Amino acid sequence: MSTAQNQAETRRLVDKLWSYCNVLRDEGVSTIDYVEQLTFLLFLKIAHERETDPLAPERILPSSWQGRGWEELEGTQGDELKHRYERLLADLGDQPEGTPLNLIFGKAQNRVQNTANLSKLINDLINKEIWSGKGTDVNGDAYEQLLSRGAADTKTGAGQYFTPRPLVDAMVRCMRPTPQDTITDPACGTGGFLLAAYAHIVDKHAAELDRDELRALASKNIWGTELVHGTARLAAMNLLLHGIGSWDGGQVIHVEDALAMGGRKSSLVLANPPFGKKSSITVVGEDGKATREDVAYSRNDFWVTTTNKQLNFVQHIAKQLDIPGRAAVVLPDNVLFEGGAGETIRRNLLHDYDVHTLLRLPTGIFYAGGVKANVLFFDSKVPTPGQPLTSKLAVYDFRTNQHFTLKTKALRADHLDDFVDWYLSADRPEDRKPNDLVQIFDYDELVARDKVNLDLIGWVKDDSAEDADSLLPPEVIAAEIVEDLQAALSEFAAVAEALGTTAKEDESTD
Repeated sequence: MSTAQNQAETRRLVDKLWSYCNVLRDEGVSTIDYVEQLTFLLFLKIAHERETDPLAPERILPSSWQGRGWEELEGTQGDELKHRYERLLADLGDQPEGTPLNLIFGKAQNRVQNTANLSKLINDLINKEIWSGKGTDVNGDAYEQLLSRGAADTKTGAGQYFTPRPLVDAMVRCMRPTPQDTITDPACGTGGFLLAAYAHIVDKHAAELDRDELRALASKNIWGTELVHGTARLAAMNLLLHGIGSWDGGQVIHVEDALAMGGRKSSLVLANPPFGKKSSITVVGEDGKATREDVAYSRNDFWVTTTNKQLNFVQHIAKQLDIPGRAAVVLPDNVLFEGGAGETIRRNLLHDYDVHTLLRLPTGIFYAGGVKANVLFFDSKVPTPGQPLTSKLAVYDFRTNQHFTLKTKALRADHLDDFVDWYLSADRPEDRKPNDLVQIFDYDELVARDKVNLDLIGWVKDDSAEDADSLLPPEVIAAEIVEDLQAALSEFAAVAEALGTTAKEDESTD
């Protein structure tokens, strides 16, 4: 297919998939739950197509499952279809841990209780399409678009696992991943960074790679970690549909707590860690009541022990980098200025790594409301005894005078083109082409600031503050007010949580 044909086929497929999503929403099935059901069914259908391919049959389900799988579902109706589907999900979920089958089907549940709708989904939507023949571009892009729409379903909170694709692509363009890189995301969500990195490598280097090198890239050099099993299954399917990983071999998405272990070293980390501040687990007592307990990770490679999840991810990502290595990480504002553990981490990061670029992001681009965030770029290098690795930090202000909303003015790739062009104009920030949105700070100036505060702002004129002719549309103003209020509430909630923790500690010492 040509590019135009691929795009047209993707649109057709997305429209068809989305029409069924609208039907199921009336049944109470959320967008993300719908995508999860598609994940189960697409896996079974593609497995069936590959196993019955007359030219090159490939067995994906266990050999003992002859006659089981998609064959049990197609053409079946009513309660019998529902019974067979739920039995399949349970049996597939019981496959050994560490296998693609367990990752995709572990803890799987049928969310489509209406048998008529389940029959339409299986027999009309999935069964009437040939999924193996469409190519990874069509299948993967259609699935990715559904995940994007699912992220906008605020009732499910799915947006916390989804980074805006224009931002992902800009970060990848700046990092310029190569076939020699080992690439990871320790909080991979639905796998957007891993997909973008792989696509960049294939686009720029495919001509110089043979089949074995491409296979190694897709199965060994790219991997992600995700704490939530349901999200990990979406990431795994997303990658499989894009040609990353293996349908019947080792998996590239690992369901585990990345902060609890050092993990495999990598030359490139791309990440948008969770914005929640506290690391916690749910504990069910003997009385059956669930409580949440804060978790502090005692890793001997961390600079400081803290229960702050965001700060722990900064430490983890820094320690996961090989030498040489590079990282691009989305971080909320508070990571730049919080005292205590935050100051310790920033001071060590500036000394032990080359922290060279900070991109200040505008509000209104994330599905999680009230987020003020940045992208921090830093490299790991061979240390020079007695000398800090950071020499200069360039701060690019893409926040002042920028106004985005998810619906009326969404972030596009071209909005970040100027930043990417500036970033790629030279390796060192001080050598990049001049830009009015950039200010450069020396290492000595940074560590001399109170609490090593990296929340560096103030040189870009805010046009809206003085120019009455530049008043924004009411819907944009309203959206920004909501963002500011949500951000303030988040900070108050964090303070209240901290005070509550302190009070508990005081009670325990009485």
